[in-house]
Amino acid sequence: MSRTIRLLVADDHALFREGLQALFSATADIDLVGQAADGEEAVCLAKEQKPDVVLMDISMPGLNGIQATRRILRDEPEIGVIMVTMLEDDASLFSAMRAGARGYVLKGADHKELLRTIRAVARGQALFGAPVAARIMQFFQTLEISLGARSGGDAFPELTPRELEVLKLIALGASNRGIAEKLVISSHTVRNHITSIFSKLQVADRAQAIVKARRAGLAE
Repeated sequence: MSRTIRLLVADDHALFREGLQALFSATADIDLVGQAADGEEAVCLAKEQKPDVVLMDISMPGLNGIQATRRILRDEPEIGVIMVTMLEDDASLFSAMRAGARGYVLKGADHKELLRTIRAVARGQALFGAPVAARIMQFFQTLEISLGARSGGDAFPELTPRELEVLKLIALGASNRGIAEKLVISSHTVRNHITSIFSKLQVADRAQAIVKARRAGLAE
């Protein structure tokens, strides 16, 4: 980039901040303009220093990283916030996205990935590390199945939401093992769901269930 990126780091662990300071001091295009030990300090420094990018830890005492991000972006929406955290759960990831974070990097990521994310976000892009991106894709694939199953609820009101999910996967050609892996349930549970589906739909086998499901648009 032709200009220097003004960076603010917010993390309650002094050793982590010191490690980042050493990294950025050796990086020509990044200027570390401030360090915050908690969310309140991050909000104040962001208002004072007007950084291009904020590296924000999620778990901090008092005002956490999600809350601090909302407050920063409410007043300075042009700042790019990147979550840097040990938390790998979906709730933290999607809370960060809803708060307006444009990047999410795990603390175990290498320095090249961190620098790449900072530079991308400084250019106005959004960038998530490969493991995080994979979880985002998995979330939306699961959501698509769930929404598709609910859309078939009018055609098959006798089926439970889980049975609708199983029926949709059957209609898409999934095997029992594939259904079990996709829904993270046992093969025995899948077989029980299928038996219940056949009984409720009054079909004799898988082929008849597929025909009914596809006629109802469940496999679209």
